[in-house]
Amino acid sequence: MINLKHLRTLTALRDTGSVSEAAERLFLTQSALSHQLKELEERLELSLFIRKSKPLRFTLAGKRLLDLADDVLPLMRGAERDLMRLAGGESGRLHAAIECHSCFQWLMPALDLFRDNWPDVELDLSASFNFAPLPALTRGDLDLVITSDPEELPGISFIPLFKYELLVAVAKHHPLASEQYLTPSLFSSETLITYPVDRQRLDIFTQFLDPANIEPAEIRTSELTQMMLQWVASGRGICALPNWALTEYLEKEFVLGKRLGQQGVWGTLYAALRTEQLELPYIEDFLRTAQDTCFNTLSGIRAVS
Repeated sequence: MINLKHLRTLTALRDTGSVSEAAERLFLTQSALSHQLKELEERLELSLFIRKSKPLRFTLAGKRLLDLADDVLPLMRGAERDLMRLAGGESGRLHAAIECHSCFQWLMPALDLFRDNWPDVELDLSASFNFAPLPALTRGDLDLVITSDPEELPGISFIPLFKYELLVAVAKHHPLASEQYLTPSLFSSETLITYPVDRQRLDIFTQFLDPANIEPAEIRTSELTQMMLQWVASGRGICALPNWALTEYLEKEFVLGKRLGQQGVWGTLYAALRTEQLELPYIEDFLRTAQDTCFNTLSGIRAVS
């Protein structure tokens, strides 16, 4: 009557708070997910959550199934992992590099969990802020690159992890604080604070300013997200960061977040790997662990359809 599909659906619904976002995460249409829930409720002759409630509220029956999901789904993941080990592929190497300073927020917990589950896999992590990691991946010097800039490279696959919106952080009393959204021309008189990487690796340039042929009045750099936001809060510039990297600072009203254009600017974060490695059991498990950690840790991200 109740299967793993139902438990995963209810967990996604709890984690996202909406049917549409849960469907997106599970790679289903909204109507397919709604039909699945309705069918389960009809079988059980019980309602599982309260429609049109904000935030979403589960009934006692729904909460009981969520408790079951929290018990069963981790056990299933553990059993699948054990079967992968029995099939071979317990040991190996995962040398990773990241192109995103803010990625440490979710990547470190994912790597810690992965290290516990695959102790015989040699694990190493470096920040690729001062070198080009994709050629190193192609050569075999690296096994994984976290990047938002996919390229067509022979033998390299880019696995989408999640979509994020780029937001601009401004001080609460900054003149831009009253703007509903920002246009490129507004940047021509601003100091833009960025990470110290090539501008071709920064979405604020490639997706927003460069197409409009706009240059900021000044560019300052810092390797530390916290330092960048301290400068923003003190009125010494503005900076563009992924929405999930700003969540903590926005909730504390340390700064304000502004959308880029009416529709916003969205990017996708990828895991780049050599295609030949995709079927390695520990690689498959790392990708699932990374995606689970992202959605359990970060706010404002979306699944990639």
